[in-house]
Amino acid sequence: MGRFFKKIFSGVQKALSDKDGARNEFEEKKPDALRNDIRMISGCEDTQTSADVSNVNSFALPDPAGRAGGACTSTLLNILYADETVPEDDLSFTQVLNQMRENLEEQGYTQIPQLTASNVIDVETDFDLVPASATGARRAVMIGINYVGDNPGELSGCHNDVLNMKRYITNVHGFEEENITILMDDGEHESPTKENILAAYRKIIEETEANDAVFLHYSGHGTKVRDRDGDEADGYDEALVPVDYTEAGLIEDDDLYDILCKPLAPGATMVSLMDCCHSGTILDLPYIYKADGSTPDGMQLDESVDFDGLIQSFGGTVIGFLQNFFGN
Repeated sequence: MGRFFKKIFSGVQKALSDKDGARNEFEEKKPDALRNDIRMISGCEDTQTSADVSNVNSFALPDPAGRAGGACTSTLLNILYADETVPEDDLSFTQVLNQMRENLEEQGYTQIPQLTASNVIDVETDFDLVPASATGARRAVMIGINYVGDNPGELSGCHNDVLNMKRYITNVHGFEEENITILMDDGEHESPTKENILAAYRKIIEETEANDAVFLHYSGHGTKVRDRDGDEADGYDEALVPVDYTEAGLIEDDDLYDILCKPLAPGATMVSLMDCCHSGTILDLPYIYKADGSTPDGMQLDESVDFDGLIQSFGGTVIGFLQNFFGN
């Protein structure tokens, strides 16, 4: 038995040290669901919390009027749409994410923005919230939860995040009102209950066709819970917190992957902005770039990936990948 585990450990070391080889093997074996262009921007790592900024004037947002906002959404809009103006020069993914980190650090926040994706993205290419391949319809689901009246868990900036981000995607990226679904606990929009959030996610995926662009924005609480099915290397599943979480429960990352990623129409694209705690890998995407200098060579396979979990999640599709490294 000792030789067996030694062989496994040696195989894991070899897989992690040979990043190009590991990536090539993974690309051959990865599930169809991850062959679509799926990207996620998160304001923090899985282990970190995300700030709710009490006054976003310092981020030069569109008409902030002293209102609050999430640190991730606020700093991203500060870079992409400060004073309702797009930058004169194109910015790369690295420039956007690193500027986000610098702006957050200047404001006293330690959270690390990161990009995860289903496929390797050249992070030196121009940043765009809608990939160039998306030539069809543009659809969005935007969720802002302030947990009104839920002390001490009440937030103050999530509604403002959604309204500011909606202004950006309509004015800059051509999203049309009829294709944008908003859920907020403001008494005016549909309530962001667990049932309503999942229904909105299912609906947008059902309506999406090849070449369409899906944009998802979530601003609210995020959390982590004990992993029950063994597919998380750190032992925790990341989760979103709907407004009725005390009765209905959380929305875990496994559910998000099953509802959003697996059934996405081939040829469609999806970009998600997660402004919540513990959200770094909440869509379980395999490639990662962190704005902290730890991924200087661009996007890499996430080294925290649990290979046993991959086998369970992907129904054995990576067994050949493991066997190539571990031997028969």
